[in-house]
Amino acid sequence: MRKEIGLLLAGAWLTLEGLVRLADLSFRYDDLVMGALAVAAGVLVIIRR
Repeated sequence: MRKEIGLLLAGAWLTLEGLVRLADLSFRYDDLVMGALAVAAGVLVIIRR
């Protein structure tokens, strides 16, 4: 279950990062949110191994 959540978070991070870069989107605390999402996804994927 954790691996699925980690991969889901990784997919969400990749999608949001792509939209931010392609459409030049910006929102308050976007760096903090994107960083936290990336760390959470990475930790959950690593724990699953």
